[in-house]
Amino acid sequence: MRRPTLSATVIGLAVTTLLAACGTGAEPESTAAAKEGPEITFLYSPYADYGAFFLAEDKGYFDKQGVKVKLEPKGGSSGETFQLVSAGNVTAGGASWGAGLFNAVKSGASLSVLAGVSRVPASGRDPSPFMVAAGSGITSVAALKGKKVGVPGPGGFGAYSVGLALATGGLTLKDVELANVSPPDVGAALANGAIDAAWTIEPLSTALEDKKIATRLVEHHAAGTELGAIVFNTDFVSKNEDAVVKFLTAYLKAADELANGGWKDAANKAVIAKYTDLPVETLDRIGLTENDPTGAIDWASVTKQEEFFRKQGDLEYEGPADVTSVFRKDLLDRAHAAAKD
Repeated sequence: MRRPTLSATVIGLAVTTLLAACGTGAEPESTAAAKEGPEITFLYSPYADYGAFFLAEDKGYFDKQGVKVKLEPKGGSSGETFQLVSAGNVTAGGASWGAGLFNAVKSGASLSVLAGVSRVPASGRDPSPFMVAAGSGITSVAALKGKKVGVPGPGGFGAYSVGLALATGGLTLKDVELANVSPPDVGAALANGAIDAAWTIEPLSTALEDKKIATRLVEHHAAGTELGAIVFNTDFVSKNEDAVVKFLTAYLKAADELANGGWKDAANKAVIAKYTDLPVETLDRIGLTENDPTGAIDWASVTKQEEFFRKQGDLEYEGPADVTSVFRKDLLDRAHAAAKD
């Protein structure tokens, strides 16, 4: 994969810095600091939700903070991310809120929540619509009673989102027949009649519409829902707070850039298209999640999700998990302060 072309100004600055380093026998300060500090391996999904991390890497924001970061694409679910991070196999990752995270926190797993990643927008094109098979004749949620509905398994945002969608028509998950269908398999399942409706995510949702396989039945049913968080291994955080703050500072810079018109920048879109393996023009058409440039977390939304999973029998404990107890707001505040300097 090719990196987008840097501007002449940036190249000129880079050459000047390199020549200065060669003349003194020293490395640029941020590069030297990154080599001396610990490496942060961060697991991501190849979706636009992680756009800020892609920019922070490719535009050198991590390097400028003097922190060494290695972005690693996920090979599994958020549940696997929690396991890998808590075991120390990787340093950190982005993962959706779900029963797996709540159960892990309650069990005392080595997990620290550092910031929010994304949430469902209240308007515009929904990035996670509830869709029905094209030509099914289903035009209302109520008509799905007793029908087969695809979800990517229990305990995650997919099930939560479907629950909210069904509620708009007076139904619950118990009123339909649930079938475990991963997002990439939704198209085939709808086309061959294995399911009648399903939870979907972009860019697959738009592709299903383009191919006339499915149509959107409900949108914005999950508006405002917190989708994911940055989680770090707690032991790593306790030993490397400065490196974590630098990581967050770079991330916040990129998130702020995207929130303030960065999605319209051609160079930014080229970077995100590279990591998501999507044509740039596709990024202009799909529904996008919101990235809070402050990294804030809507804890009321998190609580609602925990309550939902408890009703579904997905939680392994009584009472609240108290996820706020592992939220390192102090480090997020330090990153905000550093970003202003």
